[in-house]
Amino acid sequence: MPSVPLPPKESNLFKRILKCYEQKQYKNGLKFCKMILSNPKFAEHGVQSNTPVQWDDEDQNTWWKHTSVNLPKTLAMKGLTLNCLGKKEEAYEFVRKGLRNDVKSHVCWHVYGLLQRSDKKYDEAIKCYRNALKLDKDNLQILRDLSLLQIQMRDLEGYRETRYQLLQLRPTQRASWIGYAIAYHLLKDYDMALKLLEEFRKTQQIPPNKIDYEYSELILYQNQVMREADLFQESLEHIETYEKQICDKLMVEEIKGEMLLKLGRLKEAGEVYKELIERNAENWYYYEGLEKALQPSTLEERLQIYEEVSKRHPRAVSPRRLPLNFVSGEKFRELLDKFLRVNFSKGCPPLFTTLKSLYYNPEKVSTIQELVTGYETSLKTCDLFSTCENGEKEPPTTLLWVRYFLAQHFDKLGQCSLALDYINTAIASTPTLIELFYLKAKIYKHVGNLKEAAKWMDEAQSLDTADRFINSKCAKYMLRANMVKDAEEMCSKFTREGTSAMENLNEMQCMWFQTECAAAYQRLGKYGDALKKCHEVERHFFEITDDQFDFHTYCMRKMTLRAYVDLLRLEDVLRKHAFYFKAARSAIEIYLKLHDNPLTNESKEQEVNSENLSAKELKKMLSKQRRAQKKAKLEEERKHAERERQQKNQKKKRDEEEEETSGPREELIPEKLERVENPLEEAIKFLIPLKNLIGDEIETHLLAFEIYFRKGKFLLMLQSVKRAFAIDSNNPWLHECLIKFSKAVSDHSNLPEIVSKVLTQEMQKIFVNKNLESFNEEFLKHNATSVQHQLSGAKMMYFLDKSRQEKAIAVATRLDKNMRDKNVKTLTKVFEALLDGSFGSCHTQCEEYQAACHKLFPYTSAFMPATNEDDSSIASVNHTAINHDLLSNEI
Repeated sequence: MPSVPLPPKESNLFKRILKCYEQKQYKNGLKFCKMILSNPKFAEHGVQSNTPVQWDDEDQNTWWKHTSVNLPKTLAMKGLTLNCLGKKEEAYEFVRKGLRNDVKSHVCWHVYGLLQRSDKKYDEAIKCYRNALKLDKDNLQILRDLSLLQIQMRDLEGYRETRYQLLQLRPTQRASWIGYAIAYHLLKDYDMALKLLEEFRKTQQIPPNKIDYEYSELILYQNQVMREADLFQESLEHIETYEKQICDKLMVEEIKGEMLLKLGRLKEAGEVYKELIERNAENWYYYEGLEKALQPSTLEERLQIYEEVSKRHPRAVSPRRLPLNFVSGEKFRELLDKFLRVNFSKGCPPLFTTLKSLYYNPEKVSTIQELVTGYETSLKTCDLFSTCENGEKEPPTTLLWVRYFLAQHFDKLGQCSLALDYINTAIASTPTLIELFYLKAKIYKHVGNLKEAAKWMDEAQSLDTADRFINSKCAKYMLRANMVKDAEEMCSKFTREGTSAMENLNEMQCMWFQTECAAAYQRLGKYGDALKKCHEVERHFFEITDDQFDFHTYCMRKMTLRAYVDLLRLEDVLRKHAFYFKAARSAIEIYLKLHDNPLTNESKEQEVNSENLSAKELKKMLSKQRRAQKKAKLEEERKHAERERQQKNQKKKRDEEEEETSGPREELIPEKLERVENPLEEAIKFLIPLKNLIGDEIETHLLAFEIYFRKGKFLLMLQSVKRAFAIDSNNPWLHECLIKFSKAVSDHSNLPEIVSKVLTQEMQKIFVNKNLESFNEEFLKHNATSVQHQLSGAKMMYFLDKSRQEKAIAVATRLDKNMRDKNVKTLTKVFEALLDGSFGSCHTQCEEYQAACHKLFPYTSAFMPATNEDDSSIASVNHTAINHDLLSNEI
């Protein structure tokens, strides 16, 4: 319905509304909207063009001059202002009123798009902007807003078209040229992108001898596009032509070296890399480039490269460390001896970390052990590295660092008793060195005693309470030992005062804490709290993705184009990050568990249990419940007081700012999260990004299988196992999935004929005419020396035939010398399987296995015999004492 413009007085008010909106004075803007809309001369929904209206004489004289402002626009602006104050429903109501009043108003469509964008409904916002452009095709602001959404949603074709329109309208603005060129670059049309960049570069009036940062970035971006287009000769000529005008001289040399190598001009490349090494002798990439350029044909020539650099840079570590990767035998021993002596004398704590990559080679490990144990023996007797030497005696700290190294060495080899002996001796000699307590905690973590590990890390933290790193490590170890409260208190030393540590860490997007916290709650059986942490991590990734909006215009304005393109590419694969994978995996596992075992009403469960108890046991249980209720009440009161105080602070802050940019986010309540109606649908939300981005991880497809198996989606189950089979056909978890899948297919006789045919054909390729029992037996025979494979095979043996329980348990609990992966991690998995009913009721065998494992790993808490009924790990339903995924990350 068309409408007429506003008179001058209201038109001026409307201009003030726009000014208030731009200055974020939303409440004042709302007042001016009210002044216009409350005028009795106007109908509520606008003034129709064919309606006679009585204006004052003064208004009538100038009314038709004001053609740009009308009532629908006022309604739309009121809606936009209300949206900024968090009143979304009212905002939509007013904007829709404006549209109903004048559906051909580009302003109303634009505002409607802004509302949709604020609600993260980007596809709907793009539709609104396109409708606005149909009515005003040359509106710059709408085009800019549309281009932002298109690049945000990676609609690159649409983005290119919009940037082309902007270039036509504003050919003198550099953002128009740069945006259009970036669109072609992202579409991998490198020729067109280079033509646009070159045309734009020619318009820049920069003297040849002047260095301008923005011009420098433009040249480097242009060169990046050339390299991506494999135009190596052009890239080299380009960088040499504009070398003097580029600020980043290091990047110039690196590009030269890379391009010369690709063009086969090895002598020139060698000179470039020699200059780069002179500039930074610790960059391993430069040595790699120098070797490619010089192409040494013998080991001696290769060694000579590093010896020459070492002479010029006697304090550099890299030219002495890198030859250890490729030499062997006596030469390795000679070079390693020199390297170790220098570092032990100097006192270099990260020495073991520097050499850890050599531990793949047993011969080199043996040499390292022989040399360092020899140093220790000699230093104890004569304060020299060798008893055959005469010279200046080593200080007492040298022996300390040798013992520190040996503790790490034996920990790496899994010889925890020796490692603990060395570290205890070192602590006895120097009880104030943080690194020693840190390492002792690490050793206990590797042997599976997480409580003891947390204790010693706390000891290390107490030696320097101002060190944020050791504080964070201590909190992490506490979380792995399921000490969530202690970890929160530990972190509170460095979080903002006045707010709880949990809230502050969430605000700071401290995802290492939240993923560890989620895992701890999961082990404790507090699924609601665990899911809350998982959803918080998911929100962080959403926010990081949404934060791109801040850079789409900023980077073009500041000409940080290389960084901008890198940002876009990073955002495309953001959820590949380990933090997201950990949170998603935990969430999926919990939702699967909630689907299998939905939470029941606690009070009803207690009533049923109390009927089976004696009077004494009932009294004890009621007493325990009362104590728990009292404790829970006190905790709830404390949380309530904390929440009230936080709300007061937030309200005060809002009142001071006189605005609120968005409405409150949905609160994550643990009780609601753990009692969702459809856990599998929630699990799929976490799974989709994993399937899209982390498809090369077998765990992604096995988690997908577990979800689809419960949903009964046979084709999707087939898809999952096929993808997993392509990655690792001998994976133990995959073996379990295959047998479950095959059995499920055979048990369902009512499948559609076409589905059944596809399943039969595909499964034939995997099972090759074997029945499930023989397939499982062959798997066990093929992996006879692997604990993990034997466990999976044993589980499936019992799954297929419950009468073979004894045989299955005997297979799973084998501990003979031939088993190659007999470590804490794998044995705790077996122990957990005995506990969780994978082999039915087997209490006696469980105790026997625990005792046998205790002899092998006496320090592992999971294998320690239970001292009383309360702390018995066997009695624990959730197996809170077991944390096998975290025990042996480095073993």
